[in-house]
Amino acid sequence: MEHEVHVPVSVERVRAVLADPARVARAVPGLQQEAGADPVAGRLKLRIGGTTITYRGTASVSAREDGTYTVEGEATEARGSGSAKFALTLALRDSEDGTTLAFGGTGSADGRAADLAPDTVSTAVTRLLSRFAENLGTQGEVPEAEVPEVVEDAPASVFETEIPPPSLDPLADDLDAPSEPLAEAAHARRTMIGRSAEEVDHAPPRGRYAPVPPPQSVTAGTTLRWAAPAAALVVASVIVAGRVLRKRRF
Repeated sequence: MEHEVHVPVSVERVRAVLADPARVARAVPGLQQEAGADPVAGRLKLRIGGTTITYRGTASVSAREDGTYTVEGEATEARGSGSAKFALTLALRDSEDGTTLAFGGTGSADGRAADLAPDTVSTAVTRLLSRFAENLGTQGEVPEAEVPEVVEDAPASVFETEIPPPSLDPLADDLDAPSEPLAEAAHARRTMIGRSAEEVDHAPPRGRYAPVPPPQSVTAGTTLRWAAPAAALVVASVIVAGRVLRKRRF
């Protein structure tokens, strides 16, 4: 197997990524890492033609004295008895606008992958290596520092900003509003929103807050007018009682 991929990143940045197993694991497309396991370990779904095979295994990347890297791994099918194994050599070549990653090595597989066409398996592996190399380049990119946007002609302070007059300000004149009679305008406002604030302020209070009316004074004429009939009634009662006693005596 031989395959080359170009990435727009310098060789130094790619080497920095390959030296960090955690960043290498993030570069493997579709890898689901297992908790407590090695960084480059877990489940990997590999689509080969119209078939999807899930492998569970580990991989490692180690540097060699000549500047190349050894990429080794082995895995077994999550549902089945098949297995796969590969041993690759990765070389980095500096180019004008990036780095060229050259893969070379061998691999073997049995189980469900062995029943598929060799060209289909080779295409799937080549696609996996291309995405892995591109992700290595993405891991090696340095994000540009965000520069805050400078707004020109901005006020130095919020206290210097001109505040428009409120809509209910009596001093604010609306020159574009059509003129209308004051009586009709007041009637329209009362019809739409009820009584005006001025009418409410001058209306007498009602309910528990209404003022208690002062007690009415009783004049002397009123007292004498009611006292005369009462005295006459008493005299009449005495005369009648005397006549009744006189009759009973005789």
